[in-house]
Amino acid sequence: MSEHNFTRANKQDAYQHHDYYLMDELLSEEHILIRNTVRDWVKRDLSPIIEDAAQKAAFPHHIIKGLGEVGAFGPQLPAEYGCGGMDYITYGIIMQELERCDSGIRSTASVQGSLVMYPIYKFGSEEQKHKYLPKLAKGEMMGCFGLTEPDHGSNPAGMVTNFKDAGDGKHVILNGAKMWISNAPFADIAVVWAKNEEGKIKGIIVERGMEGFTTPETHNKWSLRASATGELVFNDVKVPKENILPGVEGLKGPLTCLNSARYGISWGAIGAALDCYDTALRYSKERVQFGKPIGGFQLQQKKLAEMITEITKAQLLTWRLGVLMNEGRATPAQISMAKRNNVDMALTIARNARQMLGGMGITGEYPIMRHMMNLESVVTYEGTHDIHLLITGMDITGENAFS
Repeated sequence: MSEHNFTRANKQDAYQHHDYYLMDELLSEEHILIRNTVRDWVKRDLSPIIEDAAQKAAFPHHIIKGLGEVGAFGPQLPAEYGCGGMDYITYGIIMQELERCDSGIRSTASVQGSLVMYPIYKFGSEEQKHKYLPKLAKGEMMGCFGLTEPDHGSNPAGMVTNFKDAGDGKHVILNGAKMWISNAPFADIAVVWAKNEEGKIKGIIVERGMEGFTTPETHNKWSLRASATGELVFNDVKVPKENILPGVEGLKGPLTCLNSARYGISWGAIGAALDCYDTALRYSKERVQFGKPIGGFQLQQKKLAEMITEITKAQLLTWRLGVLMNEGRATPAQISMAKRNNVDMALTIARNARQMLGGMGITGEYPIMRHMMNLESVVTYEGTHDIHLLITGMDITGENAFS
């Protein structure tokens, strides 16, 4: 880095974008405007309260309205349904800025936009789209996504949650359970994937208040503590047939939604990595040992140089993936590669940044330990680190290692 650039870096605000390869030149003015708008909101309304929320293991419900106002819910979906009408790079940028603060908050928005709104838009009827999407986009209604079950995680095809005809011509009866569901404790609706009487997987919208539908909260988490996680339990829940998503059958439905969410995660993880890197860089200039800032020692410079290198590689990967998403050419395997690479990158950076801060790195005075704990969930959900590796392996060899 040149002397001029190093001086400039010293003056950077804590939320200043670290753009080593001048990636901003690949973004439009609208992209940068939206990024700045979300970044300012996060800095003003979210950053001051996030550590307390995480320490208390409490989701800050009052931020939902703000998330809706900055367009964090389904920004990539059409404006005709009250959504943002923006492109996939915009969606990625928003996820990055939210996760730069906290993975749990990004998860809340990611679930809403990609796992609740997207399936309703992609596979729902016009009536379903107009009924739910405008309210979900504003945060007036919140949703969750029910796929994972107690005994079926990486193998969703084995799900046992099922529904059968109620016999009245208007309803079905839903039974089963889902777990590890973000937003479940407070969600107004759940997009649930279940098998019909023929064993075919269908999506069905379950609304809070339906008799037999409960959402017990998951407690004692060490990760995503500022995000609400729970179960979905269905005990003879009578659901109107009009709530079944008509446009898809089989695993294609939930997996298509997961592709959209995994894409957002690939951007979000960069946000967490940037915050850890920025914190370590600043600390290295302020912390004096043996008569000089620790940033002047070779091993610390090695850590920082490797961090920004990996971040830059991830930025290039996601930008190109965003272009392919906009063109409708991105493959599930390409999305898996980005999700796996970027979350692993962020975890490595979090761990190295924590070491640079020594004992201070484990305290709530700095965000690194919170990011590290959060990323342990992010590396597991929506396809584990190993599963995404096998998706790439199957794509390049043509051989299925899952069976």
